[in-house]
Amino acid sequence: VAMETVSLEHQIQSVQRHIAFLKKEQMELLHDLHLEILRLQKHCSELTHDLELKELEACQQDVLDRELEEKCRAMEAQLQEKEKDNLELRKELQHKETLVAALRSSLRNKERRFLEELKRRSHRVTILDTELQKQTEAAAYLS
Repeated sequence: VAMETVSLEHQIQSVQRHIAFLKKEQMELLHDLHLEILRLQKHCSELTHDLELKELEACQQDVLDRELEEKCRAMEAQLQEKEKDNLELRKELQHKETLVAALRSSLRNKERRFLEELKRRSHRVTILDTELQKQTEAAAYLS
């Protein structure tokens, strides 16, 4: 019986050592799991922060894109208005070029008539001058 008691005591001590060993292993495992959980929480926080930053950047980019689209539409409207104004100015220029051409033609016609009239008058002056000279000679002869 004493031998069995000693054997039982050895078994109890062995079981207690195993239990202590398992408790120690369990504590280390729990500690490592807590560390891993903390590491994963930190990583998750970093990823969440990165995601929030990317969402903010995407939102800002969307705002910039909308602003640029509005500016483009405004510029396109201005361009269309300028093209319309340009077309009107071209029509006005064409009309004025037509008027200038008509005025030049009219001026050439008036100049031609003036030169013809000047030539006629010059010829008439020459004829009258010749007659006057003849009359002066006749008057001088008569006197």
